[in-house]
Amino acid sequence: MKALAAAGVFLLLLSILCNLSIAIADQEKWTGVDESVVQKIAKEHGREAHKPLINTDQGDMLLFVFLVAGSIGGFVAGYYWKILMGKPATSEKEKTTG
Repeated sequence: MKALAAAGVFLLLLSILCNLSIAIADQEKWTGVDESVVQKIAKEHGREAHKPLINTDQGDMLLFVFLVAGSIGGFVAGYYWKILMGKPATSEKEKTTG
């Protein structure tokens, strides 16, 4: 019963901390490395940002790209499963004879 109460208190504190950090975070204060460093240096050297060749910000394009990459990766991992996991400690031949 004490373990259940301790787990409940832990989850409550964790949820409060997560919600507090979201409430405190301000998007204008925290800029990414691209905006704060890379774009600044690029502007200093006379290079401006241009449109990407494949714009993944449109609709579900980014999700589709991840779906295709995951499907290809899953197929490759499944095809080479035995090589990825290594050989078993004993083979079928050794099990029947030994």
